[in-house]
Amino acid sequence: MQAATYSAAGVDTAQEEIGLAQLLTYIRKTREFRRGRGIGAQKLDIGYFANVVDIGHDMGVAISTDGVGTKILVAQMMNKYDTVGIDCVAMNVNDILCVGAEPLSMLDYIAVRAPNPRLLGEIGKGLLKGAELARINIAGGELAQLRDMLIGVRTNYEFDLVGTAIGAVSLNHLILGENIREHDIIIGLRSSGIHSNGLSLARHVIAQHPEIINHHFEGLDKTLGEELLTPTHIYVPEVMDMLTQGLDIKALVHITGGGLLNLSRVHSPFGFVIDYLPEPHAIFSILQRLGNITEAEMFSVYNMGIGFCVIVGEHDADAVIDTAMRHDVEAYKIGYTVKDKDKKVIIKPRNLYGLGSKFYSQR
Repeated sequence: MQAATYSAAGVDTAQEEIGLAQLLTYIRKTREFRRGRGIGAQKLDIGYFANVVDIGHDMGVAISTDGVGTKILVAQMMNKYDTVGIDCVAMNVNDILCVGAEPLSMLDYIAVRAPNPRLLGEIGKGLLKGAELARINIAGGELAQLRDMLIGVRTNYEFDLVGTAIGAVSLNHLILGENIREHDIIIGLRSSGIHSNGLSLARHVIAQHPEIINHHFEGLDKTLGEELLTPTHIYVPEVMDMLTQGLDIKALVHITGGGLLNLSRVHSPFGFVIDYLPEPHAIFSILQRLGNITEAEMFSVYNMGIGFCVIVGEHDADAVIDTAMRHDVEAYKIGYTVKDKDKKVIIKPRNLYGLGSKFYSQR
């Protein structure tokens, strides 16, 4: 059986990088429009988890935007829409946390083929729950009817869901990784499952065996489709608790598409050695087996059980773990930082090394 890959599932990450570079050629020029004007100045380059805009008095607004992706198609396959709103909130507020900001509010954008009352009501339930978990409000949004543009797998339930979140942060207390030192500790916070990345690859696997979406696999307490819809964990309560304690936190990293390669996005010339990983959720081994997916591909696409990382001085590592555990989130010392201008991510237990946007086998 040929190994399933993200590119075979229709996600061309290499071409995306080329296309994104073209787009950013123009977008980056907009930074000049507020340069030297004080309020409104952009504090970071594009490409971090969130950007920060100066609003005066040494305060900044952190801003991030993201959607739910093709998890929406899984929702249509299962005819279940009450959790994707949680994912939309999570993908945005978790990124806002990564600059050390407190999430405050969000806007949603919902595009539909038809304004199906049941669909919109169920999406609203998830947005409400996500906002509650993230301790934010949803201050408004947009509903667009795009009959000629949207396709899906269930008639009159075709939609897209995107959010934009803001947070507040002191410009004197931005957390970007610039204070990382050698042998700082990487704390991994457990994910709730697949989260909202890599669903195109999961659906590609399911397409080879359509009946499995309603199958109860060993290790799952629900059907495969229901497991794929498990909402992305919202890390706001535990991370904000850590930040208010004044712990020596060097970087905060949301583990999304690209998995643990997201560690290399921090602003420091360091690499990352992962020397311990908890057993990933059963969903990952099930997809890997069914799709004959390589270990390197799995780690290049999925969070593999770790949804958020906190890089911290060794003396505060136990306090970070204790704080996470108080919020019923499993946390582990999974590795440490090393000097490395190439910013490689080494996963010792799996004999993998990551560079750029991919993991590779060291065997």
